[in-house]
Amino acid sequence: MSYEKVARAKADIVIGTKQTLKAMKSGEVSEVITADDADQSMTTKVVKLARQMNIPHTNVPSMKELGNACGIDVGAATVAIKQ
Repeated sequence: MSYEKVARAKADIVIGTKQTLKAMKSGEVSEVITADDADQSMTTKVVKLARQMNIPHTNVPSMKELGNACGIDVGAATVAIKQ
């Protein structure tokens, strides 16, 4: 499951939509994870760019659980795993 993948890669992740988009554009990202319960206006840009750049994309059900996997106390809409 993607939560475990994020938890294992804690040192090599980017949290948040703006930071994820920036990292994707600079070629630093190997995979993107978005939360289904996040605001779609935030995650749509990430998903579109991932498709354009052929970066694997995974959905997870919960922002809260994604945030927990990242080691933060708040939810995370978008997380990128660096190469």
